[in-house]
Amino acid sequence: MIETFFDICPELLELDKKAMELCKPEFEKIHAIQEYNQVKMLKAFTECGVSSTHLVGSTGYGYDDSGRDKLDQVFATVMGAEDALCRSHFLSGTHALTVALFGLLRMGDTLLAATGRPYDTLEGVIGLGDTKEQGYGSLAEYGVNYDEAPLTEEGQPDYELIAQKAPHATVCHIQRSRGYSNRSAFDLKTIEKVIQTAKTANPNIVVMVDNCYGEFTQIAEPTSVGADLIVGSLIKNPGGGIAPTGGYIAGKHSLVEKCAHRLTCPGTGRELGCTLDTLRQMYLGLYYAPGVTAEALKTSIYASCLFELMGYHATPFYKEDRNDIITSIETKSEKALCALCQGIQAGSPVDSFVTPEPYAMPGYTDQVIMAAGAFTLGSSIELSCDAPVRPPYTAYLQGGLNFAASRAGVLLGVQKAFFA
Repeated sequence: MIETFFDICPELLELDKKAMELCKPEFEKIHAIQEYNQVKMLKAFTECGVSSTHLVGSTGYGYDDSGRDKLDQVFATVMGAEDALCRSHFLSGTHALTVALFGLLRMGDTLLAATGRPYDTLEGVIGLGDTKEQGYGSLAEYGVNYDEAPLTEEGQPDYELIAQKAPHATVCHIQRSRGYSNRSAFDLKTIEKVIQTAKTANPNIVVMVDNCYGEFTQIAEPTSVGADLIVGSLIKNPGGGIAPTGGYIAGKHSLVEKCAHRLTCPGTGRELGCTLDTLRQMYLGLYYAPGVTAEALKTSIYASCLFELMGYHATPFYKEDRNDIITSIETKSEKALCALCQGIQAGSPVDSFVTPEPYAMPGYTDQVIMAAGAFTLGSSIELSCDAPVRPPYTAYLQGGLNFAASRAGVLLGVQKAFFA
């Protein structure tokens, strides 16, 4: 079918055919997760009593915005949390994480990164390295200390080191997804063990999980294994490709309340914040999220399998369980990396005629190349591929609103990078 519309070389079509056959059993597993999460989503909507009046937004201060408050309730229910802030007012996943960190930490407190160095864009928030003296108001400038437990050589948490450091920390940060590293995303069993290790050593520690890219990839979320807070972005999995912006913080009510007073200002908290015309898209995106995430997971599995058949190292292996929507591929050269991103862009529904090039992106130390021909700017639940331009020239492929088009996009990227 793909060759009817795009000129794909015969050698690549043969690999595609083999990959599709190998992936069938894995796709069935994804369909089972999708069905479970979709019915769970329906139950949350009906249990919370969502009505058509909740889809209408507010203006000005946003007092008594019942749709905004109901969305918080639905989100908390589906995530298995006591409370949630599911808001268009979060600019990104990094912004939501920043609000959470500033809500939880005070002068003299210590943040412990239990799964190694956090994602690049948090360095400026925490005040690491060259960002410490920028004067932009990082945690370090406000007197918050930082400590980390690097991962082992095998890419796993160092539980002994976490146990040593947790008694001196106020907040324990866990990053579920890989970021710009070659490790796999952590599964819920591993996250649970990190939580238990930290809380055994320090019962008062607050555990916060960066849940970006991980929502609805399994039938449960980190809140079910002891996380006090989970944080993420609505232009990733839980926005379903429909939410135009936003993020969330979900977990224990008392902690969510603290974060609400940092999102707006102390004393007003969650009572302010108009929603304008965004509510219908946010409700609809959330409702569709399990299905869209399943399509992205199928794209990830397929891409892993295709690259493995070509002899390239892809993480995770196509038969492994997925705990985020990302597949990383070692392209082995800057030229191949850029060509892959350019090919993915050419197979995107928006801006397919654009040629991505490496550039200095805010928040990153290396130049970054990014293919993102998306309906929502920067959305990574839509098919995208990006990478820091540095050895071993690993590309990070994620998203896919529907598998048929995403498969075509991957084939076009592969052909440009390796078969041109």
